[in-house]
Order: sequence, then structure tokens, then C-alpha cells
Amino acid sequence: MKIERVDEKTVKCFLSNEELEEYDITYKDFVMRSDKAREIVEEIMAQAVEEVDYKPPQFAFDLQIMMLPDQGMILTFTERTPEDLKNGANLMNYLREMRRILKEKLGLDGSTIAGLLAQAIMTAAAGQDAVTGSTVTQGDAAESQSGGEASTPKVEKPRFAIFRFASMRSLCAYASVLPKNLRVISRLYQEDGTYYLYLERGGASYERYSRASIQALEFGELYAATEDKVAYLEEHGECLIGEKALARLRL
Repeated sequence: MKIERVDEKTVKCFLSNEELEEYDITYKDFVMRSDKAREIVEEIMAQAVEEVDYKPPQFAFDLQIMMLPDQGMILTFTERTPEDLKNGANLMNYLREMRRILKEKLGLDGSTIAGLLAQAIMTAAAGQDAVTGSTVTQGDAAESQSGGEASTPKVEKPRFAIFRFASMRSLCAYASVLPKNLRVISRLYQEDGTYYLYLERGGASYERYSRASIQALEFGELYAATEDKVAYLEEHGECLIGEKALARLRL
């Protein structure tokens, strides 16, 4: 077992194939967080404290798993603070509030609402403020009411997004909650132990695609929605599943 301190919040551990056999543990144990895996994690944390002066996470951590063919496995532990989790929760709360406003105040149909929510997600992925960058806000709703009949906003419907997952377990959990007949295009990439899911609308309705995108935020985080990031992953990442990734990840 070799421990490496990456930075203040991150530590890596290399387990050889021999050590994996000795511990009688596999990739699946870590993905499913079995009791056996928890014991190994506790041992790794204790060794990291002693060898590299690592301070165990006080709140929570992400576990990334990378298999090295014919060599072993690398486990990467990254501390997550309450602020890290709060940022994702803020976006989710905003999307829920936006959906309520669009439905109750403007009375828009489901397809239009889905398009606007998806647009808000893509705006956030492009690095803009989701609230100010979206087409409709609470102020717009109030103005529409006072002006009489509400006009349907023009929606620039997004085509794809890339979501980042810290572990295979969270990715599989996300895939398992989606409808089996969801006709989206999905590919799975990996880079430095992090998983990236490319999600394109495909043959799904915008309402179902938007719902799937929003659900992804409950298990992972938004990475990007631009072509340059797709090109980057194709060049620098490893494509683990080239087509129908979500269907293959379903437990």
C-alpha cells in the first residue's frame, strides 16, 4: 500500500493486485461500499495520517477509483466541505423554484418549462450565473401578470451536457433511477479517476431530457455544455462506454 499526498484535501493510495488478493477485495466492493471496503478505507486513512500527515475529512469525501491493468488500483480521496455540497444544492433549489414560477405564474406547458430548465442548466455549465442568464425570472413573471396575457418565452433548446461524477457508485445510482425507455444518447469517459457522462437529447422529448439532466445534479455535478469540452475529453480522456452508457450502467 503506497500513500501519496496530492494537496491539503486529497490523498491517493495505490493497491497492487497482490494486496487486493490478500485483502480479498475487488473493484465492486468499493463501488458498493461494502463492509470490507469500509475497513480498508479506515486503514488507508490511518496510514495516511501517519505517513503523509493527512487530516481525515471532517464532513465528507469523494472516492475515485482507477483500475490499472495488470498492476492494481488507485483510490483517490478528496474532502468535500459543506460549502461544496451547498453550491450544488443552491442550483437544485433554484431550478425547483424556477419550475414553480413558470408553471404557476406563467402557466407554461411542460415542454416549454423543460426547455427553459435545461437552458438554465446549460447556462450554468457555460460558467454564467444561472439566475441572471436564464430566460425567465420571478421578476419577469410578475411583469407578465401585471401586463395581462403572458407571452411564451423564446427557448433556445440545448442539445447536450456533460456531467461529472466522483465515483462509479454514484453514476450507477443515477442510471438506475432513469426510465429504461429514455431515448437519450450517452457516452462515458474517465480522466484521472473522475467519470464524465456525455448526455445528449437524442430521440427523447425535451421534457424527459430536461428531467434527466436535473436528476443528474442529485448524483453528480454539471461539468460543461460546450463542444470544446467534448473535444477535450475525446482527446485526453478514456472512453469507457462509447454508446448507450446509461443502459449499460443500470444495476
